[in-house]
Amino acid sequence: MEMRRLGRLGHQSSVLIYGAAALSDVTQDVADASVQEALDGGINHFDVAASYGDAELRLGPWMPQIRDRIFLATKTGQRDRESAWREINASLERLQTDTVDLLQLHAIGDLAELDLATGPDGALEAAVRAMDEGLVGAVGVTGHGSEAAQTHLEALRRYPFATVLTPLNPVLWRDDTYRAAYEALVEETRRQDAGLMTIKTVSRRNWPQDTEQSYATWYEPYDDQARITAAVSWVLAHEEVSGIPTAGDVRLLGMLLAAERDRIDPAEAERQLAGDDAYSSPFIAMPF
Repeated sequence: MEMRRLGRLGHQSSVLIYGAAALSDVTQDVADASVQEALDGGINHFDVAASYGDAELRLGPWMPQIRDRIFLATKTGQRDRESAWREINASLERLQTDTVDLLQLHAIGDLAELDLATGPDGALEAAVRAMDEGLVGAVGVTGHGSEAAQTHLEALRRYPFATVLTPLNPVLWRDDTYRAAYEALVEETRRQDAGLMTIKTVSRRNWPQDTEQSYATWYEPYDDQARITAAVSWVLAHEEVSGIPTAGDVRLLGMLLAAERDRIDPAEAERQLAGDDAYSSPFIAMPF
């Protein structure tokens, strides 16, 4: 597994980050098998959130064994200071740890959400307090949606977030407006030496209406090895990207591990994905 520096935090993170949303609604036995698969595959960076169902509870029993050898990140989706403070402490309790390496303001996808979280008595104040008290090592920001990149650029202008988690894949890159916003964000993360992670690597499209959702992801993911390999290869060819969370279903983890191991040329990867007429942004009709 390739390791890349997570910005000024200096952590050498695996380029595949364990996306613990996959543990939101599984048994402990299933979770245990998935976490072990990730560790065996070389993943040393785990990303979870308070809003991911039972995911923090499923990771918690692992902490006595692995806490000192993984980078652990969680998120709060609360927007006001007091609610965020309570959620941060509840996350630590569920995760069975005294501290996490990174606390991220979750789902900041537009300026309205950013204003709430960074304004007076906003969640950012709770995150900074948690950092000052040693409960979290650093504070980051995440978000979905077509406005995410420009919103995260504005976030970095308001506060020196240590990390950013923003969407990127070939179909989003084809949108001139999105690409320009993403490139501006890259420039600012480099200037501040913030870690840049990207999401929605293997999303194919929104679930079509009247289609049974066969995976736990809110979007329809790619689930064939060739296209997963193409998507992972293309994103990881962007040297500014320190890592990508794995998809939110435990059944896809093995294919993502294989894709990272057996990467192909990014031009060939883009060609393969361009051959899918159904490939589209997952943000056209988001379910939340």
